[in-house]
Amino acid sequence: MKPAPVVAIALAVLFGGCRTARPAVSSPEFLPAPEPALRALPFSEAVRAGDFLFLSGQIGNLPGTLQLEQGGVAPEAARALDNIRAILERHGSSLGDVVKCTVFLADMRDWPAFNEVYRKVFSRNFPARSALGASGLAVGAHVEVECVAYAPADRRHAPAVAATSR
Repeated sequence: MKPAPVVAIALAVLFGGCRTARPAVSSPEFLPAPEPALRALPFSEAVRAGDFLFLSGQIGNLPGTLQLEQGGVAPEAARALDNIRAILERHGSSLGDVVKCTVFLADMRDWPAFNEVYRKVFSRNFPARSALGASGLAVGAHVEVECVAYAPADRRHAPAVAATSR
């Protein structure tokens, strides 16, 4: 009895005789903040690695400064999420592409207030999320949020889609 062609194909796959084309993996791309005041800080605003965009944590600072939005956790959270939106859009992504957020709160009692703001930005298809309390955040912030977004190369120059229109 002759060996079946399926056996030959299986052996080829197992021993590397049949390979599928894979895109070349490039080195991470480090993306600095455009504002001179923020470029002096020792981190990138985002890093592109493969099909993902990793954002540094964002506090509720006014654009281009380290001055916090006034009014406590809710206004700071809204500003932090707006800062995230701007970074994502600057790098060809959107809030609708966010797959994971990590939230740092200076006081865990602010979790309900943060969630109210967060639900206005992510109204459905919520990203995976972790939240934790911290003993202090940069420049006395009440909240810091970092995100990871799915941002494949073929969509980098497509128009951004709002998170609420997913």
